[in-house]
Amino acid sequence: MKYLFTSESVTKGHPDKVCDQISDAILDACIAKDPFSRVAVETTVRTDHVSVMGELTTNAKVNYEKIIRDTIRAIGYTQSDIGFDADSVQIECHLHRQSEDIAMGVDNAYDNENTLGAGDQGMMFGYATEETESYLPLTLDLANKLALRLTEVREQNVLDYLRPDGKTQVTVEYEDGVAKRIDTVVVSTQHKDTVNLQQLRADILYTVIMPVLPKDMVDDKTRFLINPTGRFVVGGPAADTGLTGRKIIADTYGGAAPHGGGAFSGKDGTKVDRSGAYMARYIAKNIVANKLAKQCTVQLSYAIGVAQPVSVFVDTKGTGVTGDELLCNWVKETFDCTPQAMIRLCGLRQPIFHKTSAYGHYGKEELPWERVDASLRKRFAEYCKKHNF
Repeated sequence: MKYLFTSESVTKGHPDKVCDQISDAILDACIAKDPFSRVAVETTVRTDHVSVMGELTTNAKVNYEKIIRDTIRAIGYTQSDIGFDADSVQIECHLHRQSEDIAMGVDNAYDNENTLGAGDQGMMFGYATEETESYLPLTLDLANKLALRLTEVREQNVLDYLRPDGKTQVTVEYEDGVAKRIDTVVVSTQHKDTVNLQQLRADILYTVIMPVLPKDMVDDKTRFLINPTGRFVVGGPAADTGLTGRKIIADTYGGAAPHGGGAFSGKDGTKVDRSGAYMARYIAKNIVANKLAKQCTVQLSYAIGVAQPVSVFVDTKGTGVTGDELLCNWVKETFDCTPQAMIRLCGLRQPIFHKTSAYGHYGKEELPWERVDASLRKRFAEYCKKHNF
């Protein structure tokens, strides 16, 4: 059976990603000075305006305005004539302490008062596939690489007429579950009004798209849609309101796996929306990387104030070396999925969050939840032997 599948990504200048980066920059600043900070910060941006709101309980002394302006400047919004820039933007901060009702359940778990409880209820998903070296779906892997390359050619002045906002999209044709060819690539990039559209399309094709795509997956039927509407001069927050957590599919698996609905950016590790999702990815990736399955989806679910997950689910779509029930039981016995343990394993008391806030939270080898534990294959074999499998 043949079918098409598509994933998208965005550059760090996209208005929603501007918000994610501001929220995570504030989180990092707090964690750097007080590793036990409780943070849940939301950001919204529009033309010449930034508003930050949410809950924040910390001993850190933080200059929020400086962090916001520095983040915007690093993204590349430094020109007042495009409607949004680091120096002239208006900033509002509306932050308050975490609710004592929530804090009580987090500090002393319902099922074990000596450990942390989950900061909220909900379900989180992790996914991995052997389709790429990053263990991400091919469509998302390529879309992320295109978005990153688009930013690189702007920041390195390879194409000096580009501006920070941009989006990418990749459609791959599959046959019986195997990627066969790239069907369509879409790149939309903000630009100065002086550039010729024909020149821009040629430049993007040869400096951004072709260096990224696998040559053996491009054929004479592959479509390249570059700025298909024509002009994209007005972009970023001047063109569209941005909001933290509105790119959760691009942040995760490009639609190839379920999503629990919780956003990540601006939240510390006690928020299982983030720590639980990272842990689920760690488990799924290690199952695939250790050759226990070709693809794997892991779901964790939590109740607020309770340490142990309410449920654990493993689905390998029939690609596992054993049945999914056995794998699931092994996961429950092997991996500590309490908030405190997940924070420790994923290094979430460290200021590492900002590096996740653009081009995806997964597939970056330097992040703790992306590491592979080669001993797990042996431990699974021992578990199977113990249970006479």
